[in-house]
Amino acid sequence: MTERIDPGGMIGILGGGQLGRLLALAAAKLGYGTHVYCPEADCPASFVATRTTCASYDDNQALDSFAASVNVATFEFENVPTETVERISKLAPVRPSWKALEIAQDRAKEKAFFTDIGAATAPWRPVHSLDDLMDALKAVDTPAILKTARLGYDGKGQILIEKLEDAESAWVQLTSGQPPSSTTTPFAVLEGFVKFTSEISVIAARGLDGQTQCFEPVENVHKNHVLHTTTAPANISSATAKTAIGIAERAAEALNLVGIVAVEMFVTSYGGVLVNEMAPRPHNSGHWTLDACQTDQFTQLIRAICGLPLAEPLRHSNAVMTNLLGEDINDIDGFYTDPACHVYVYGKSEARPGRKMGHVTRLSALSSI
Repeated sequence: MTERIDPGGMIGILGGGQLGRLLALAAAKLGYGTHVYCPEADCPASFVATRTTCASYDDNQALDSFAASVNVATFEFENVPTETVERISKLAPVRPSWKALEIAQDRAKEKAFFTDIGAATAPWRPVHSLDDLMDALKAVDTPAILKTARLGYDGKGQILIEKLEDAESAWVQLTSGQPPSSTTTPFAVLEGFVKFTSEISVIAARGLDGQTQCFEPVENVHKNHVLHTTTAPANISSATAKTAIGIAERAAEALNLVGIVAVEMFVTSYGGVLVNEMAPRPHNSGHWTLDACQTDQFTQLIRAICGLPLAEPLRHSNAVMTNLLGEDINDIDGFYTDPACHVYVYGKSEARPGRKMGHVTRLSALSSI
């Protein structure tokens, strides 16, 4: 199997959510088929993919059949079990690698990774037990945020500790009253509370040849721990933007990445940049690229994993992307009649509170800021 995969090849996508849906559409635009693997039936990606396998991530027979059907595989969210990705990688290339996924799935490994590449983070400590938590609070101080080391997203698996007396109840709540099964692998991390002026993110793409291209930094606003808006460009200094881009480039290089990685960061009042977390996959804060850039994050990922040259990710418009969460989707008619708005609906059947049902990107001219 050659490293470059030409149009006509089949791309496997692990996960069937809205990111997989938009990735499948980007692949089709470039002439590739897609085979989605997802445990949930009628997932958003299944409606636009060439093929879909609905099976659990530990179904080895289904995994082997999936791997045999594709020329390359990738993933659309980082909670796919690493054992699943590692198994597939023995039969077909997986880009990015399962090793990048392993780091992104564990907050302790992730923070150690960024420390190793010279990127600053909020003060933090690994936590194995309540005693660890008490010691960590003495080092980090309050307020602080206690987070599960694994499987947390959109604010899930994290608790704010405002004073030392809250530590025990926070630990019981996070562990559901059960002691962690391992005393060597951190169950959680404690992070010092960061006073920041803005939250930003940078998406970096890296190809098979080591070429790297970064989308410029964007500014993110969250509500109830879920991304609400992304504004491009971010309202930061050129020096801060250069620092943020440099962190994303170093991360892609250190991961030996083939694909894309989104790095979320805090900007402090003095212009410093602290890394929060990363995701080696398409990212919600990159949706604006679909309409405001010469290329977009999904097309760039397809180019990278198939060995095609990366595109220049220049921005041609200012943009504000707004997530449509839950019943927000019921107010979509106003966006349809606004010529500046680009509307995306993900095809999910039930509008639960906080669920990402679609997004809208409103463009404006570069000269308007």
